[in-house]
Amino acid sequence: MAYIVDRGAGAWEIRESHTTGAGPRSRTLATFRTLTPETIEHALARSSKSLDATKLRQAARRAGAPVTVPPSDRSAGELLAQLAEGQRPRPLLARLLAQALSAHGRQPTDNAQAAAAWITASRERRGETLRDLLLLADHLPRIGTRERIHFPRIVSRVI
Repeated sequence: MAYIVDRGAGAWEIRESHTTGAGPRSRTLATFRTLTPETIEHALARSSKSLDATKLRQAARRAGAPVTVPPSDRSAGELLAQLAEGQRPRPLLARLLAQALSAHGRQPTDNAQAAAAWITASRERRGETLRDLLLLADHLPRIGTRERIHFPRIVSRVI
């Protein structure tokens, strides 16, 4: 069985456990800072058991280790971000993309389309936006406070 271990300071290990006469033991298959396809290949080559690359990626994500995204995901994220900014591919390319993607599922929801702009956003931009949102929330009136909001009285005059 393979599992992911946090070694601290941003280092991670793919480890494999096995049973010996002296009890359970484990050995390091690969060390990484970001789980890449090359790291997975290295671990697969060193493993004495069969490993599943998809399960390794899932285990790394569960452990909180950084995992590189496949090139197709990166390209799709960049395209969605450009579409959210109003940039469109040529009509022929758009039709080919739509045709290729229509075989894989249904129409995206409004929430998914709104999130498209954030797929390729950097951590810094996401952090700045979260900070701005929290500052905005601090300025909203609190619900359930006993303070009443007083408005100036409107007086009408008859002429």
